[in-house]
Amino acid sequence: MIELKYFQHSDFKQLINWIHSPAFLLQWSGSAFNYPLNEQQLEKYIENANNKNSEIFVYKVIDSELAETIGHISLGKIDRKNKSARIGRVLIGDKRARGKGIGQQMIKEILKIAFNELQLHRVSLGVFDFNTSAIACYERVGFTKEGLLRDTIKNEDEYWNLWEMSILEDEWRNENNLV
Repeated sequence: MIELKYFQHSDFKQLINWIHSPAFLLQWSGSAFNYPLNEQQLEKYIENANNKNSEIFVYKVIDSELAETIGHISLGKIDRKNKSARIGRVLIGDKRARGKGIGQQMIKEILKIAFNELQLHRVSLGVFDFNTSAIACYERVGFTKEGLLRDTIKNEDEYWNLWEMSILEDEWRNENNLV
C-alpha cells in the first residue's frame, strides 16, 4: 500500500538523487526542468503548490509498510471552471519498488483526489510512446489514448512522440464500481 503526502523542501535531495541523466529528467518532466535538477528549480516548482486554491498539487509517494518515500507524482493544470487537471511527473524512484503495481496504486490515489476531493470531470496525461510499461499501467487504470503527438520533444539528436491519454469521471466511477 502507498500513501500520498505533500512534497516539501525536506524531499528535494532524494528526488534530485533519483534523476541520474538529462534524458531521464526529460522523460520525467518534459522541458519543465533543466539538468542537473537542483533545489532552486524545485523551490519554484512548489512555490504556489499544495494550497486550497492551487493549480498544482505535488506529492511524494510513501510505501506505508516501510514508511519510506519511493516516488513522486503531481496533479497540475487544475482548471476548476472546466473541471479538468493533468497528471504529471510520475516517478517510482526507488528501483526496488518497480514492477510491483505501485504505479497503478499511485494513479488510483491521485484520481481519488481529482474526482472525489476536487470534483473534477476529466484528467489527462502525456506519456512518451516508448514507455510501454507506463502506457499499460495507465490503460489498466482506465485511461484512453486520445492521440499521438509526433516529435514533441527533442533529446539530443532524436525526437520523441507523446501519447495524450485521459480518463473521464464516469469512466473512473465505472472502473471502480462507484456508480
